[in-house]
Amino acid sequence: MASAVARLGLRARITVAFALGALLLSTVMGGLTYAVTLRYLVRQRESAVVHQAYVNAQLIRAGLRSARPDVTQLLAGLETSSAGSESLLRYTDRWFATSIVVGRDTLPAQFRAVVLDGSPARQRYSFDGSPHLVVGVPIPSVDAHYFEVFTLAELDRTVRLIGGTLVAAAALTTLAGAALGRWASGRVLTPVSKAAVAAADIASGNLDTRLEAGADPDMAVLSSSFNHMVDALSERISRDARFASDVSHELRSPLTTVATSLEVIMARRDELPERARLALDLLAADVERFERLVQDLLEISRFDAGVARLAVEDVRLDELVRHAVPDTLAAELDVDADAAGLLIRADKRRLERVVTNLLSNADAHGGGAVRVGVRRVGTAVRLEVDDNGPGVPDEDRLRVFERFARGAAAGRRSGSGGDGVGLGLSLVDEHVRLHHGRVWVEDRPGGGARFVVELPLKDEG
Repeated sequence: MASAVARLGLRARITVAFALGALLLSTVMGGLTYAVTLRYLVRQRESAVVHQAYVNAQLIRAGLRSARPDVTQLLAGLETSSAGSESLLRYTDRWFATSIVVGRDTLPAQFRAVVLDGSPARQRYSFDGSPHLVVGVPIPSVDAHYFEVFTLAELDRTVRLIGGTLVAAAALTTLAGAALGRWASGRVLTPVSKAAVAAADIASGNLDTRLEAGADPDMAVLSSSFNHMVDALSERISRDARFASDVSHELRSPLTTVATSLEVIMARRDELPERARLALDLLAADVERFERLVQDLLEISRFDAGVARLAVEDVRLDELVRHAVPDTLAAELDVDADAAGLLIRADKRRLERVVTNLLSNADAHGGGAVRVGVRRVGTAVRLEVDDNGPGVPDEDRLRVFERFARGAAAGRRSGSGGDGVGLGLSLVDEHVRLHHGRVWVEDRPGGGARFVVELPLKDEG
């Protein structure tokens, strides 16, 4: 029960708590009311019937003192209760009764023995399927014993009605408590829900989101702290973006000089000794990777600064893919017939970079690309890059598109072209989102990973 309640949402738990509180309170109050009422009604009823029994016993004693008492007439003339009662009399070792239904054998044996021994008594018992109360009064002066049996059916119905009413009241109180808890939880959690929505907006990149203070002084503290946190986060991100941009720009000038000098040396490569040529090739490869890294950082800084713009034109995705895929790549180029010639509005340079990064990522971390496909899906066209690697676990399928992603699985698929810094796939995500598309990774049939880029068709843009 506790684990089931723990799995409920906060609002549901507050509602359940209010309902249980209302149920407990109504149960306690109803139980006390029922017990007090039952005690009062039973005492009142017993007091009335005992008084009537003793009055009738006195009448019997007075009647039996006459010379020739008529017992049957005496019993018939006794006062009876409004709910009805039956009288029995033991006189001169004989039993007399006002009804053939109620007789000596219908009385509880132990109770009858106590009264016949000379002690007055009363007892509740069940007879003929309904509750009864019997009162026994010894009359030693005339050697008689008087018994009067009262039915408690009406009292039992009254008590049952009260009990049912209290149960119904408890149910209504519980429902009212649940409704009150639902309303109160809504009032309490509405600011929390707004904060959660604002946090989700900020997590998605909308750093302009802020919470309104409102009139509640308690929530004003939360709103103020939340907004200060977002301001600090925004400032930190801007500072980091400026730092990356500044570093990238500062690196471009010396890197250009190094690359130009390297080109001069490479022009006379054949004149160098073999060991010098090997060192020169390694240097050229590292400089090329360094240039690509700097370009990636500059591109990222443009996205962060919000100055990335698209030079859109009509683009046939199948032709762009054919030109972007190197002839040396040992991968199947699979273009569906209904995808050939489809137009999209896109920045050709950025889309070529998307294809290049996905192919480089497959080559560096997925055992190489085995298929590059283009197909139409409804009002969109999809680019699919399949690799022959171990695949991407479900828990890492979002993280691989984060910048500088690291970890057990993310580290295996963190970048492009072997640079290992984790910018290739994040740039793919940025470029695709700039085109109002989306990118994700899924399992490839037969093993490996499939990276999918989905872009809207021109007529749907």
